[in-house]
Order: sequence, then C-alpha cells, then structure tokens
Amino acid sequence: MAAPEADSLEALYDAFASMNMEGGWHRKFPALWPEPRRNFLPHVWRYAEVKPILDRAGRLVDTAQAERRNLTMFNPVEGNVYSTVRTIVAAYQMIRPGEVARAHRHTPNALRLILEGRGTYTVVDGSQVEMRPGDVLLTPNWAWHSHANGGGEDCYWMDFLDVPLVHLMEPMFYQPHPAGLEADVTELAEAPIAFRWEDTLAALDAEQARVGEGAPASVTLGPAQLDTIALRMMRIPAGVETASLRTTANNIFAVVRGNGTTVVDGQAMEWRFGDTVAIPAWRPFTHHAAEDAVLLQVTDEPVLAKLGWLRTETP
Repeated sequence: MAAPEADSLEALYDAFASMNMEGGWHRKFPALWPEPRRNFLPHVWRYAEVKPILDRAGRLVDTAQAERRNLTMFNPVEGNVYSTVRTIVAAYQMIRPGEVARAHRHTPNALRLILEGRGTYTVVDGSQVEMRPGDVLLTPNWAWHSHANGGGEDCYWMDFLDVPLVHLMEPMFYQPHPAGLEADVTELAEAPIAFRWEDTLAALDAEQARVGEGAPASVTLGPAQLDTIALRMMRIPAGVETASLRTTANNIFAVVRGNGTTVVDGQAMEWRFGDTVAIPAWRPFTHHAAEDAVLLQVTDEPVLAKLGWLRTETP
C-alpha cells in the first residue's frame, strides 16, 4: 500500500493517532449525546427465590469462609459483573444465630434494610444498636462496623452501598479491624443512624393525613443522612398508581410491605415483600399497588444535585 501523501488528511491522522490522540472533528465514537443513554436495564430480584439460596449458603458457608454471607444483585446489562445500577450496588444478606461478622471499614457509604429475624445488632463506631424488621440503618463511610446475631432466628436484610461510584472515582480504601471487633462498645436503644419501622410508619401516617387517603405518601429518612445516597419511604394505597417520573438519578426500590407492579420504560415488573427493583437513570417509571404497599427508595440524587446534574421530568 502506498504511503499517504505528506500533506493529506490521512497522514495527519496517522501523525497524532500514534500519540494516543484523536481529532475532535472525526471521532470514531461520540463524546456527547442529546440525552442520557439507556445502558443499565430495569430488573427485579425476587426475595422468595433468593431466601432459599441464602438458607443453603447458611449451611455450606460459615463466617470463617465469608464474614458477610451476601448475594450481590448485578444488573443484567452486557459486560456488567457487579453494579445493580450505575452508582449503587444492592445485596441480600443473612446471619445465623451465634454468628459474628467482624468489624471493618471502607470509603463506600452503606445502609441496610432489615427484612426478617430478631436478635441481631450492629456496632458502628462503638455504638451497638439492635436491628429489627422494617428498620433502616446507616453505615457512613470510614466508620467501623460489625454485626452479630445474639437471638435464636436467622436474620435477613438488604444492603445498599455506593461502591460502584467509588470504583468510578477511584478513592477505594478498605481496612479490617486490627482486633477483629471494637473493644469499647456502648449499647444504645436508639441512635441517629437507626430509623425505626414504627417511627417511619408514624411519619407516613402524618404525611398521609396531609396528602389525603387516596394519594401516595412519601417521607425522607433523616436527619442523619449519607453524602451520596438519599432514602425515602413511600406508601402507595391499594389500587393507586404513582405519576410517571423520569430522572437523571439512579433508583433502587425495596419492597417493605405489600405487592404491586412497576412499569419502567414500558416494561412491567411485578413485586412483593422483599423484592428489589432497579430503575436506571432517565427511564420513565410508575408504581401501581395491588394492595397497600410501602417501598424504600434508595437513590443517588445527592450526587447529581451537588454537581448540578439532577433533572426530573413527568413525561
């Protein structure tokens, strides 16, 4: 093949391609596009199918082999092996009576929604707090945390972490506790990091009275919050459908109570207690409750809002 002429476009491209550079006027792949692309997929994970697998893992995998006996929910988009949505990962976890998950800390923020079982507790930076069904508990980044089951029941919960965001930004640090567990521990009945189910129900009752019985009611969990993840509890009365919403934020919904259907970008997904629904960014969605339902919304809105990228529409 003849060499390109010295003053031709082909020669120009060869000159800077060998320098790991690309001309902005002839990109092979665009760097900008009119609106967010549809990358991650809507998906639902069913607790009724997961729980028996966790039970089998409880018999086969002890805490010496895996301190955290969990099953991570990875989005089925091609090439993905970890993230549930772009910036958040969710997992189901189970701890058996007498087991202790040793303390560690990491830069990702984390939280958990307790599904079933009593007698377990978490220790976060020296504060020991009981975990009960319906409770939501926070583990802020770089806080020591461990879990233990001092009761007689297997305990099941859901974890949510911003690990995929940390992967993208690179500041990942992880450290196991040098002694295995924190030595100076204070047992607390209540703590800012623990949102009790009965308090959430009371807040939802108050909000329901304000918006009316036939409308969805939503409350933000706080005042303690994570920097990268916002949390809301939403109650949807039986037979009610939420307004269609599209947002640049990524969302995961966990079913705390009831059953119904979520339609994401035209795809209908049924859900019931304990299920997990992934709704990637910029996909229009609605929820419909077949019976009175309560959903936990886990969203990366704080990140988008901080950077000026949060957009929400009602298409």
